[in-house]
Amino acid sequence: MKRKYLNDAFIGNRKMIASVSEKGELLRLSYPTADYRQFIDYYETGVKINDSALIRLHDDINNVYNQYYSTDTNVLNTEIENTYFKLNMKQEDFIPMKKDVVIRRYTFTNYNKIDLNVKFLIDSKLFSNLNNMVGARICDNAMIQYSHDFAMTTFSNMPIYSYQLNNVEESISSGVIGDKDYIAMSNHSAIAYDIGVLRPGETKEFNVYIYINKNYKVDVLDDLIKEIDQIKQYDTLKLMMDTKAYWRKYVKKHDLIKLKDYDELYTAKIQKILRRTILLFPLLVNEETGGIIAALEVDEEKDLCGRYAYCWPRDAVTISQALDMVGMYKDADNFYNIFLRKTQSQNGMWEQRFYTDGRLAPCWGYQIDETGSVVAGLYQHFKIKEFRLKERDINLLKDNLTMCENAIEFLKKYMDHLLSRGEEKEAEIDTKYSYLDRSQIYKHVSYDLWEMNEGVHLYSLSAIYAAFGAMELIYKELQKDSKKFRLPEDFNELAEYKELIKNYILENLCDKKQNILLRNTKDNYVDISIMGAITPFNVFDPNDKLIQNTVQKINLTLRTYTGGYLRFENDGYMGGKNPWPIATLWMYIYYKKIGATNEANECLKFVIDTATPLGLLAEQIDNEQMKSKWVIGLGWSHAMFILSLGLEELLNKN
Repeated sequence: MKRKYLNDAFIGNRKMIASVSEKGELLRLSYPTADYRQFIDYYETGVKINDSALIRLHDDINNVYNQYYSTDTNVLNTEIENTYFKLNMKQEDFIPMKKDVVIRRYTFTNYNKIDLNVKFLIDSKLFSNLNNMVGARICDNAMIQYSHDFAMTTFSNMPIYSYQLNNVEESISSGVIGDKDYIAMSNHSAIAYDIGVLRPGETKEFNVYIYINKNYKVDVLDDLIKEIDQIKQYDTLKLMMDTKAYWRKYVKKHDLIKLKDYDELYTAKIQKILRRTILLFPLLVNEETGGIIAALEVDEEKDLCGRYAYCWPRDAVTISQALDMVGMYKDADNFYNIFLRKTQSQNGMWEQRFYTDGRLAPCWGYQIDETGSVVAGLYQHFKIKEFRLKERDINLLKDNLTMCENAIEFLKKYMDHLLSRGEEKEAEIDTKYSYLDRSQIYKHVSYDLWEMNEGVHLYSLSAIYAAFGAMELIYKELQKDSKKFRLPEDFNELAEYKELIKNYILENLCDKKQNILLRNTKDNYVDISIMGAITPFNVFDPNDKLIQNTVQKINLTLRTYTGGYLRFENDGYMGGKNPWPIATLWMYIYYKKIGATNEANECLKFVIDTATPLGLLAEQIDNEQMKSKWVIGLGWSHAMFILSLGLEELLNKN
């Protein structure tokens, strides 16, 4: 597969999402959900001008690029100027809201003094393996690349000029392709269109459509041909205008966060990231189940990571709170009412990660903090909705009470096991542990939130602490709603567990000489996740001396010269020297809570300054270049940004 680790831009609707490079190359296409199979190995375009060889639109030394979204939309514009031939090409990419098809509108303008004869070529290679072989055929002026259960079709409102289904790599660079075969056992094919001769100053337009039919049968073409013919009849200009109108209305509806007075430059930058976040979130959410992917995939071959296009309950809980802050209540409701109920194990826990349809995804361990985060997150979802809508959605708590109680029972077992084993053994695997007994998983050591270390972790215990506290408050809300509701007999145990957890932390996760918190019971590495004990889980008061000392240690160890914060000491992931917007926004929230405005603004400034030109936030930042290092459009980063902006409003309320 062609390596393409950074998705620079996104277009999509609720079923189809595509990513595009900063030079306009189509990188990925997912359908019918954002975490479904990846179809494209690569999909490149180019032009042959007069007698030239192929000039690749997205990789030529003579091309100058300008990329931007139409204001407050997911309609992407890439302007490409070929300075040698003085040919300007504008590519407008979008996916209509009610039509699951990628539409690429091209405009060619000749700024030269001579005629330019232009051919447009598409070089498309799909994923193929022994269990998913891809073939190709030309039919009805369309290139159909098909497998057992899908067909991806590329076509235009113009007739195909030439095509090649076999051995494309041998001739594509010349810009001249041709083939005698109409059908081939090949996953790599190309087609060409004759744009014609452009006189000096003349402009020509044409459209390219990319359509996926997941129910395609190789021996029955009639239905597909009818669909292709229908798509060719689209008024693409009207569809594009309708798509822009939809997204602008969507942004207006969800632009709810009241920004404080920043200087004019930073207000504009914040607004850009805020609105891009509003436009990104619906592309990450499975509308039917509420499952939320961490990000559109970046590494299908797992060269550098374990992949990203899955739903981690912890990440999604944070994103769901951000959804609430921008009024996307239905998506957040679906996450709790449908997705989390569907994915909860019989023993009350949640596994590491899932597909957004609720099926278990590949995992390598469990993380106890995810189960704690869900219970705490449900109560936060309830309270933010109440704050925003001025009404109590008590049915949200009633409908999910059993789910939360089952989770609490699992967390109690985990804590009972941990507290009874002694400091030395803590949560080691029981020698009598049966891997067939799912009810005993609480005896297994848990990974931390970074999925890199097994053991007993401050962040995880803080999440459990918050879950017990949230369960107390859920019961009280239900009692407030109905006099008939009776607190369970073991209600007081919740407060007892909270006290036990806090005492355990002070005894086992605190360096008494330095009077600082530790991330786990195994090492003394400083870790930004320590801040989880302050926010969002509120185990400690942010003004405690213990916390002040811990923050001082974090600043000495994790704060970089650019103002961004590392994830943890001696981090080896992607080089380990890159600040994370998540970590930096964590510190922003802490500083806002204690009223340290200058320090908070420095954190926010780093995040704003390192956003992409399109307003997207990455997972990590290259400190030397102050640019995205890994995973652009990370849902967790964007969620933390929203929660940071909305924090002041919530603090004033509380």
